[in-house]
Amino acid sequence: MPTLLTTLLVLLTGVLAARVSAGRLVAWAVPAIVLELAVGFILGNTVLPFEAIRPLSGITELGVLTLFFQVGLEVRGDVLSARRNAVLRTVALSFLAPLLAYLPLSQGFGLARSETLLCLAVLSATGTGVTLRVLALGQGLQTPSGRLLVGVSVLDDLPAIALLSVAMASAGVPMGGVGLAVPGPLLGLAAAAVSYWAVGLWARHRRERPTAPLSILLVLIGSSWLGEASGLTSLLGALWGGVLLARLSPPQAEVNRTLAVLSDVFLPLYFISVGMRIPAATLLDPQAWSLAAALVGMAVLTKLLCGLGITAADRAAGVDRWLVVFGLIPRGLPGLVFATTALGAGVINASQFSALVIMVTLTTVLGLLLLERRLAFVRKAAENPS
Repeated sequence: MPTLLTTLLVLLTGVLAARVSAGRLVAWAVPAIVLELAVGFILGNTVLPFEAIRPLSGITELGVLTLFFQVGLEVRGDVLSARRNAVLRTVALSFLAPLLAYLPLSQGFGLARSETLLCLAVLSATGTGVTLRVLALGQGLQTPSGRLLVGVSVLDDLPAIALLSVAMASAGVPMGGVGLAVPGPLLGLAAAAVSYWAVGLWARHRRERPTAPLSILLVLIGSSWLGEASGLTSLLGALWGGVLLARLSPPQAEVNRTLAVLSDVFLPLYFISVGMRIPAATLLDPQAWSLAAALVGMAVLTKLLCGLGITAADRAAGVDRWLVVFGLIPRGLPGLVFATTALGAGVINASQFSALVIMVTLTTVLGLLLLERRLAFVRKAAENPS
């Protein structure tokens, strides 16, 4: 087994290689996440097997928790102020449409209930982090379509996380309870209600705000731990921690800098660790590729149905239906997190995990390519209205 320093050196070298390659492939809309997965796959099947970094897996997940914490920071009263009905319709369709795939997946591939529900959770998720980055680079974030996607991105993963919890429970994975007679999720919801009240009370009577890096880290880790211990998942706990911090005060520069450092360092390591979990042998399994092909088709079709949530009134207000649909196709980070969580809990096997990672990778690349083409078309149409 390699030493800790050797392991860190190999991982950071892999991150550097992925970033250098990402700069060269930016014109092809290949996101860094795909290259980091590829680097992890190569490392995991050659010089550094995943077992070598398993003790560090909790640390690599810190980047994921940070991103969900940042999403929670954006959950404020004004998140639905722009096109509220369109946001809610789109979120509802994004969650309900994948449920139509339950029977085709369970009967067509012989999946157990928990495996099918996990696939539906991944299909319901939306990797809008990479989408919003492309919109920002294309000066499309402040457009009506961009603002709509921001609202959807804040709410879209909540029902998907709930579906993940149901999948884990149906597989017999403990949902928390911390040794008490009261079910864990009920304790978690009660703690969330109490913390929301306590933070509001603090904000009314105290001027102090947690802005130091240690304070932010304690809020992040504490809320994530509570979510995990109660069975509501650490992801939902991290998101709720961001909501509580935003309730104290709007995000400040010190808070944003701390979170940027955490995500910049640990998130690439997480993606590389996901790639390392894919055994090369599973890519030779025809069942993995057939399931991946079906999932890709379902992933695209279910997000196309979300276009029904954009009405004529929305289009008259400047919302481009295809920008929204293409922005929802990438499964990105949430899809990988759900698949990795299920694999670690034994809900899915390595072949199914590989199929899900293939689907997430292909939908991310396809969605970003279509999004960039649509952005270029919209810009050209705006410059030449005739």
